[in-house]
Amino acid sequence: MIDAVPNNLKYSFVAGLGLFITFIGLVNAGIVSLGVEGSPLHVGALDTMPVALAVLGFLLISFLMIKNVRGAILIGIIATALLGFVTGVSRMPDSMVSMPPSLAPIFLQLDIVGALSWGFFAVILTMFTMDLMDTMGTLVGVSMEAGYMDEEGNLPDMEKPFLADSLATVFAAIVGTTTTGVYIESATGIKEGGRTGLTVIVVALLFMLGLFFYPLFSVIPAAATAPALIIVGFQMMTSIRKIDMNDLTEMVPAMAVIILMSSTYNLGIGLCAGFVLFPLFKVVSGKGSEVKPIAWGLFVLCSLFFIFYPY
Repeated sequence: MIDAVPNNLKYSFVAGLGLFITFIGLVNAGIVSLGVEGSPLHVGALDTMPVALAVLGFLLISFLMIKNVRGAILIGIIATALLGFVTGVSRMPDSMVSMPPSLAPIFLQLDIVGALSWGFFAVILTMFTMDLMDTMGTLVGVSMEAGYMDEEGNLPDMEKPFLADSLATVFAAIVGTTTTGVYIESATGIKEGGRTGLTVIVVALLFMLGLFFYPLFSVIPAAATAPALIIVGFQMMTSIRKIDMNDLTEMVPAMAVIILMSSTYNLGIGLCAGFVLFPLFKVVSGKGSEVKPIAWGLFVLCSLFFIFYPY
């Protein structure tokens, strides 16, 4: 399935993820906010301390990266967080450690029969398609950033991370937590050099430890973490230069992916738009033979997604 995705769409995955990460960072930092009448978005309150702190954090991380300081992103996050405590943007918690909440009320609370009813079909199709598209786009995007793609633009043994993501999704449903899976913020760690399985294990252990230090981590201001997302998103967007802008049948689907990912705040919608437009444009231009059979399968799946999506 991944091999059937044209390279220009893969490049758009990376650029789209970069734009999406940047947008998330700008919103979290308060630099971009919901607009007033007639404008969906508006510049945030730049004269407030949280926004000023986020801008300072962005500049600090940028300067450190320009100077090739190892750990620039982490240093920037920690320094900005400390400034947040000093300036009163955040307050120290009453306690540093607490027990995680019990899973007993939600553990194994499943209704498989109800979920498989016809009335639930649209929900199942929507969730499956979004999960598949999110996983595909994120894996391709972060793998390309990590340098794991081969000379043909494919990720060897792609079925392994897909399987890991699927098992994590099922496990999360069983224990009743928020769905787990690949996440685009992984690009931040990759930019810091985390490209091996050991990195993943260390991060998992730290996340597990973080369950007990929630009171401390919860007070770290968004102004400290948002700048890291912004700068990493900027770096990922550079892959847009690899897209063939001279061929409309390649450029338009790719640009649709990039723009719709952020403008709809939904990775799945952007990816599905690309998989619908690419075959159509190729057929109209007389290049239908360039569309692989599996790509037509993705076309049908994504078309159904748009038909049944609960707008």
